[in-house]
Amino acid sequence: MSLPALLRIGAFPPVAHALLSQHFTLVPPEEASDAQWAAFQGLVTRSNQRVDPALIDRLPALRVIATCGVGYDGIAVDHARARGVQVTHTPGVLDTAVAELAVGLLLALLRRLPAADAFVRSDRWHREGAFPLGASLAGKRVGIVGLGRIGRAIADRLAPFQVSLAYHGPTDQGLALSYYPNLAAMARDSDILIVCCPGGARTAGIIDAEVLAALGPRGALVNVSRGSVVDEAALVQALQAGTLGAAALDVFQTEPTANAALLALEQVVLAPHIGSATEETRLAMAELATANVQAVLAGKPALTPVP
Repeated sequence: MSLPALLRIGAFPPVAHALLSQHFTLVPPEEASDAQWAAFQGLVTRSNQRVDPALIDRLPALRVIATCGVGYDGIAVDHARARGVQVTHTPGVLDTAVAELAVGLLLALLRRLPAADAFVRSDRWHREGAFPLGASLAGKRVGIVGLGRIGRAIADRLAPFQVSLAYHGPTDQGLALSYYPNLAAMARDSDILIVCCPGGARTAGIIDAEVLAALGPRGALVNVSRGSVVDEAALVQALQAGTLGAAALDVFQTEPTANAALLALEQVVLAPHIGSATEETRLAMAELATANVQAVLAGKPALTPVP
């Protein structure tokens, strides 16, 4: 029996591609025939890809769009729904990986791990002596922007470091953590700001010049959300002027090309959007995307539709 054909938008890691290929025939757009374009009932993609109205309209038989990722700001969700197409994502299964990376980036930033590694490799330790001091995480005030599943996972992992935790979001969740309805106010009361809110129009540019100035010259910003959430021009200006202390970034406004000005700054730690990039997580994401597609094509509700 032949496997159902899915339109594949974007490249998948080998472990995820292999899992998906056990259940579907994955067809990239450049290899799809006219007959396949007319017949595709499912589309599988990644959250760093775009699925716009024009693409959706090329697929008259489309029933489901499954993204391997929690973010779906690159998908024309309203247009898909108007066409009766279900859109699914993979929440929950990547929380641990993203939270681990956020903590790892923060520690790398405070303890200057990339620079320390280079210091040893270049033999500067032998030639120059002691490496400059870093900063401790213990005792720091950490503000979390977006206390959803990932934000809570980050908070859980930071608690043993003896930090004080606060959060900003659309609603007060009634938790033991301090809640700030005003983001700039939380930044003023924080040493570290960790951004893990959803992307999209509602959060575009919320980490702006005012928030960065409130965080201050000894403050640190960590972004594992979306590049669109941070005003990157304001971030570069603040770092260059010393009005913000440091930043660790896994996401950027333009990917895969990072802002050249960021590359020149020593007080910045950069990662190539690897928040969920572990073999275990990518396999789990592919499994959930597979289950979503299979459910919809069988006439059942999707397991994890986008809200």
